Amino acid sequence: MSTVGDYLQSLPPDRRVAMAKICSLIRRSARGVRESMRHALAFYELQGPLFALESGEKSMTLYVAEESVLEAFKDKLQVNMQRRSILFSDLNRIPLDNIERIVRDSVTARRSRVAKGEVPTQAQMLEIWGVTEEDAKAPPPVVRISMKSRDEEMIELIDDTKKTTKK
Repeated sequence: MSTVGDYLQSLPPDRRVAMAKICSLIRRSARGVRESMRHALAFYELQGPLFALESGEKSMTLYVAEESVLEAFKDKLQVNMQRRSILFSDLNRIPLDNIERIVRDSVTARRSRVAKGEVPTQAQMLEIWGVTEEDAKAPPPVVRISMKSRDEEMIELIDDTKKTTKK
């Protein structure tokens, strides 16, 4: 996937909607943040990595670079301080108000760190977030080779078409 939009389109509808809400909120609330797809994550940078968003099979994880910001939310959300992440296990109940505060506070904290010259590198954040390039590689495409003759495939296609039009 080359863009976050392409990535979102590849997700099932429930995860697509949830991820799109968070992606939109980050873009809207963090002016100047650069969005890209990296390591199978929707990646957001402001003078270095700031957020990454990952879709799981039935959950979503928001990785946050600014540890001090997460501290304030560890009693309100499913925060893993070691990995600096927030797990959303119910995609229908994402606390957008808290996420917006985290995004805004992270931008403020980042600008302060930039002024001090204390910005973490991508490699440092990926290590903290527990993401390796090997783990994040997209699986190879599945190629199916039909062992049927062209005529057999055409007959199957015609039969399938007849079945769907009769319903």
